[in-house]
Amino acid sequence: MDWYTQLDKQIADYLPDLRVERDEPMSRHTSFRIGGPARRMAFPERGEQLVLLLGFAEDCGARPLVIGNGTNLLAPDGGLDRLVVNTYAMSRVELGPEPCTIKAEAGVSLARLADFACKQGLTGLEFAHGIPGTLGGAVCMNAGAYDGEMKQVVRSVTLLFPEEGVKTLSCEEMDFGYRHSLLTDCPDGVVLSAVLRLAEGNEAEIREKMRSLMARRKASQPLEYPSAGSTFKRPTGYFAGTLIDQCGLKGLTVGGAQVSEKHAGFVINLGGATCADVTELIRQVQDRVLAEKGVRLEPEVKIIEA
Repeated sequence: MDWYTQLDKQIADYLPDLRVERDEPMSRHTSFRIGGPARRMAFPERGEQLVLLLGFAEDCGARPLVIGNGTNLLAPDGGLDRLVVNTYAMSRVELGPEPCTIKAEAGVSLARLADFACKQGLTGLEFAHGIPGTLGGAVCMNAGAYDGEMKQVVRSVTLLFPEEGVKTLSCEEMDFGYRHSLLTDCPDGVVLSAVLRLAEGNEAEIREKMRSLMARRKASQPLEYPSAGSTFKRPTGYFAGTLIDQCGLKGLTVGGAQVSEKHAGFVINLGGATCADVTELIRQVQDRVLAEKGVRLEPEVKIIEA
């Protein structure tokens, strides 16, 4: 019996209210707007559903891929013979158990989270307002911008580990670093929720800071095109975009993929770009920068295997 046939039966028996789509295009669920159909895509609304679903997936050999807004993913053109678990519906957010804290589920968008904090007069999340991902993805990669990062605001994270079950870890235990967390080394772990510790602030001032940062982002980044944000990690002592620009690579195009003429650190989808276009363009950029600058660029975008 195919893994998906077995999984369908278990979901029908034990999670009948769970939304599941068959052969769902990944291009609808990634900010690159690239990717073929996922054999199954499930949309849990509660952590309990997610825990049960991943247990079923393990029993069936389904190789689950947990995503949020798909803002840092490049999916294969031929699709995925996998179970994709889309957490966007797990988006509850509320004031936390202690003063100046917020508790939120993995699927809540960073924009909504920052807006919620602002309305509560809590400062510290302004940097996250323009980051297009979800809390779960932001925790996984310690997302950051404009001198802010998740490490500065995370108090604790509740995760599901296949062998250990549900655990709550402190910020220190999450081992945050530059685009790194405990989950970088334990990719089977899944974020369920997190508690963030912020500080008291003035709502109007917080709102103005968010507007200012968004204006800076719009002025310097190609937000009008699909992309996965910064394509490369920042190499020690350098800025990836500057190195790429110095090599004269702005505008370099492969198929429908292009090194943005607005910001060289972004590879964008001009229209109709494929996964193969993007990966080939990334390779060409890496080779040129290594040859001319002696620096090996490491992709920040996560390239999903079929």
